Amino acid sequence: MKHYMLSLVFLIGFSCLGQKTSNDFWNNVRFGGGIGLGFTNESFNASISPSAIYQVNDQFATGASLNFNYAKFNEDKLFAYGGSILSLYNPIPNIQLSGELEQLRINRTYALDGGNREDNYWSPALFLGIGYSNQNVTFGLRYDVLYDDDKSIYANALMPFVRVYF
Repeated sequence: MKHYMLSLVFLIGFSCLGQKTSNDFWNNVRFGGGIGLGFTNESFNASISPSAIYQVNDQFATGASLNFNYAKFNEDKLFAYGGSILSLYNPIPNIQLSGELEQLRINRTYALDGGNREDNYWSPALFLGIGYSNQNVTFGLRYDVLYDDDKSIYANALMPFVRVYF
């Protein structure tokens, strides 16, 4: 799976480089990402996901993102890190369709009576989404077609998103 993802990223990158000069390339790169914080009486959650996309044309963009997430619920802890590749397509100016393949390494520690239990594994996700775009911001919904209730760090397969790129 990792080999396919890396091959796809390199293939897209080299095809884009071959079409433009290096100055034009950097003029079409946009940066963005997301930041999240959550607090309750017994829990804390923080996440950051910087990303960059290459605007191929007015309708299509492709890019990559890094993902980091830390959560603590009572004495249970979770640390997730990984990356994703994404494609964005605007069939009309204000509607954005998206596809994102995410791969996260999950490290969980469960506090149990008499000791802790650790669980470490890879968790893939394939998000298909639709959103409303207005200049640099997109609001929408995405659905994880690979969602696994036992392994995913997300509450369910359908989730809202906000994308911002500058």
